[in-house]
Amino acid sequence: MNNILITGGLGFIGSNFVRYILSSEKDAVIINLDSMTYAGNPQNLAGMEKEYPGKYIFVKGDICDQKLAETIFEKYDPDALINFAAESHVDRSIEDPNVFIKTNVLGTATLLNTARKFWKNNNSEKRFLQVSTDEVYGTLPEDRPEIKFTEDTPLNPHSPYSASKTSADLIACSFYDTFGFPVLITRCSNNYGPNQFPEKLIPLMISKALNDEKLPVYGDGKNVRDWLYVEDHCSAILTVLKKGMTGQVYNIGGNCEIQNIEIVKMILDHLNKPHSLINYVQDRLGHDRRYAIDASKIKKELGWEPKYEFSDKINFTIDWYLSNEKWVKNILSVEYQKC
Repeated sequence: MNNILITGGLGFIGSNFVRYILSSEKDAVIINLDSMTYAGNPQNLAGMEKEYPGKYIFVKGDICDQKLAETIFEKYDPDALINFAAESHVDRSIEDPNVFIKTNVLGTATLLNTARKFWKNNNSEKRFLQVSTDEVYGTLPEDRPEIKFTEDTPLNPHSPYSASKTSADLIACSFYDTFGFPVLITRCSNNYGPNQFPEKLIPLMISKALNDEKLPVYGDGKNVRDWLYVEDHCSAILTVLKKGMTGQVYNIGGNCEIQNIEIVKMILDHLNKPHSLINYVQDRLGHDRRYAIDASKIKKELGWEPKYEFSDKINFTIDWYLSNEKWVKNILSVEYQKC
């Protein structure tokens, strides 16, 4: 697979993946389609055209734009499409569900329809990878640590965001079942690492702590998430793209369940900030209590497992934000949107 169309490549996971694949796959050519919404930061991939001449192509546009999608397929004839593009913040989905339904559902359907049109007679050599989330499974009991999400766990979303991702997954599956279209789906746990938009838990708490501001923690802070370093996620996606069986779902997890409040305390301790900065606030509507990924399928069938330990990479991540305060300030001041 030489020509790979990436959607949402200016976002956190997408931009990390673009860097990862260009540095590891010498023959890869990346076409990055991104609409440059608030979460799409051009600084995340600044200088890539010069660093990888002829290997990185950026196209500004919306994945819901059928005409643009067809133009890209006609011009670049991609061998694979990896759909990172998504509205992904739960709080924003509660405030405005329609935006999430449009991008995550209609956008995914537009990409599937376009790819099917151009790949109709050559499905076996093509790949459409839908990047999804463990949130489509709903929540798990806190008192049953042995229970984790498997690929066969019934889908049970509890927020407009997770419902929109569930819908996109089901549409993708229907293309495989109905048309034999070469779909793969990955469902990951919570990602962390450099370049993450500071509305998410870890970068939000880091930026607040650096400014000695109160750190808002939902409810009692004991919601449990499985944490996955973004580079591990990137390596898993590339593994699924290369080795995965079409029509299959692969869970990607970090084998690292931690309560949110414990992460907040780790950040404060690393920055030598007092725990008195913690401010418990009213819980989020429909807040899932526990997520945990069983990633045994991808390990057994494709030979992938996470490489990095949370204890090492959380400190690396905090230090990255310390060393890139200008990046954080530009994000918070929306200066990056003027690029």
